[in-house]
Amino acid sequence: LHRLIRRQRQMCIRDRCNMPNKRNLKDYGFLVLKGMGMGAADVVPGVSGGTIAFIVGIYEELIDSIKSINGTTLKQLFTGKIAAFWKGINANFLLSIVAGIGISIFSLAKIITYLLVYHPILVWSFFFGLVLASTWFVSKDIKQWNWKTILSFVVGAMIAFYITVATPAETPSNLLFIFLCGAIAICAMILPGISGSFILVLLGKYFYIMEAVKTFNVPVMLVFIAGAAIGITTFSRVLSFALRKFHDITIAVLAGFMLGSLNKVWPWKETIETYVDSHGMTKPLVEANIAPNQFVWEAVGLMILGFGIVYFLEKLSQKSTKA
Repeated sequence: LHRLIRRQRQMCIRDRCNMPNKRNLKDYGFLVLKGMGMGAADVVPGVSGGTIAFIVGIYEELIDSIKSINGTTLKQLFTGKIAAFWKGINANFLLSIVAGIGISIFSLAKIITYLLVYHPILVWSFFFGLVLASTWFVSKDIKQWNWKTILSFVVGAMIAFYITVATPAETPSNLLFIFLCGAIAICAMILPGISGSFILVLLGKYFYIMEAVKTFNVPVMLVFIAGAAIGITTFSRVLSFALRKFHDITIAVLAGFMLGSLNKVWPWKETIETYVDSHGMTKPLVEANIAPNQFVWEAVGLMILGFGIVYFLEKLSQKSTKA
């Protein structure tokens, strides 16, 4: 019975990935908005775009669609079978998500970096509620809790926690390293709970890449995007295989990632180490968590708002599934 349920679930995922013709303009508009949510999260060090993808119910379709970019579909592209290639990679879906992510990154980069500098407690409070609720709802997708899933959950939480307390490194700024940064960061960006932006902080290139986006440094952005494209098409195959063959264990690890990442999104921090940006402004680089000391009620309210948004989206998703 368990295998039958798994098979039906996989068929549903395949059907969902082959439904671009069933979607209308309104549906694609919502996909763009979901992509914008992912992009907004990816800009914040500590919040994962993969978490947002899980929240809005597009995670497995996203992974399967990216995985479908392979030798077969690329051969269709290069032999002029554009329609087959477009359908084979679920391109309408991917294009909508990528458009949303791009809109967010280029429009929100300045806003979010401003808010993180001048209103950090309020921003982190909202994301804390968001990630906390996501951990709960993602863990509910685990069919059977046993020693394997519990161990996977604990290991995932420990890995994410270690990443959040790791110290940023001093690294080179040559284009080869920027390419590698793109490949590594994008893998984290599609993992719920593991922030691609924070991985860039650890690699010492978050502020360098953000500055490239804000100043529209085309060579750096193109190299970073090329690395991201290679990284995501490779890693998505591993993740898709894991979700298909070891669903409960994989979901447990991902839920653990989310729980462990809460250490990074704790709103109240004190600055241990700073850096000076290209405009001569001093900004925090290494921070430590402290007890709540200001904006407590405002922060609690934003945590509840973040939690409530996830709860609302989950209930909305359940209604859509039943319909």
